[in-house]
Amino acid sequence: MVHLGILLTRKYRLLSVAAILDVFETVNRFYTEQGQDPAFCIKVLCTSSLKQAGLKDFAGYQPQLIQDQPRQDLIFIPAFNTESGDLQQTISENHEYIPWLKQQFVAGAEIASYCTGAFLLGATGLLDGKTATTHIDACPAFAAVFPAVKLEPDRIVTGENGLYTSGGATSGFHLMLHLIEQRCGKEMAVRTAKIFAIDMDRGQQTYFATFLPTHNHHDELVAMAQQRIAAAYQDAETIEVMIKDVPASRRNIVRRFKQVIGITPIEYLQKTRVEAAKKLLEQTNQQMTEVMLNSGYNDPKAFRKVFRKTVGMTPTSYREKFHGAYRAEKRV
Repeated sequence: MVHLGILLTRKYRLLSVAAILDVFETVNRFYTEQGQDPAFCIKVLCTSSLKQAGLKDFAGYQPQLIQDQPRQDLIFIPAFNTESGDLQQTISENHEYIPWLKQQFVAGAEIASYCTGAFLLGATGLLDGKTATTHIDACPAFAAVFPAVKLEPDRIVTGENGLYTSGGATSGFHLMLHLIEQRCGKEMAVRTAKIFAIDMDRGQQTYFATFLPTHNHHDELVAMAQQRIAAAYQDAETIEVMIKDVPASRRNIVRRFKQVIGITPIEYLQKTRVEAAKKLLEQTNQQMTEVMLNSGYNDPKAFRKVFRKTVGMTPTSYREKFHGAYRAEKRV
């Protein structure tokens, strides 16, 4: 039997904890229906400070203190509620888990993180020099905080030396299927995938990204450049033309832009244009040529190349994947 410990962290995302419990409880049910012992001994774990704060019964489980637990076979770190504020602050509030996770890993436990739970795993230092992923929109923040980790933003699941991470939201299901296949076999993983209607062939998460540029800074020159790009991205102009009125040399504005925003002005322009194209593909019936022109491109080949490089699929494939939901919403 696999001893599975699920952490109840501060500011955990309820959906991720519920998903982990649901999936592994379902696998246990499959076994008991066949007259076999459950595959997983599931425990919900917490720190003494959380227990003292009044944490009691959770979904039928009595939370157990981490310091009272023997070595687990597998530990799951849930996602964090990113709406609660700065992820670095959230990790600081969960610092009690860090030494325990390191001790468990040294003792032979495997550790898996669900979505932004990778930030807590990253804070242990165990991921240094290893591959990892997290929610596609949280990848820039993760890379900034944990530069020693080999972040692969497009991956939905990574696994190396007993450490596992998953991309955003539903990517956690793919990680769980991977772990179930390792421990229970392919047949059980497929059966579980069917119950939860999970497409097992998804290979990347890039197309789920949303470009949300930061404006929460105090650099007036950078803010001015952002405003110029937002106002003129639909025009098929170069970045030099767009920011020509910004009172700074090109070299200086590029340096400051990269320092404040994390990418260069030309990269910012491309991401702005691609995001505009994505919205047109999702929400309108415009012909592909119209989408191209209205998002600032005038060369079909260049448009397809930049879109595919940024999004991970062609504009046509993107429309096929996401425009259907828009049509269904309009019919309601």
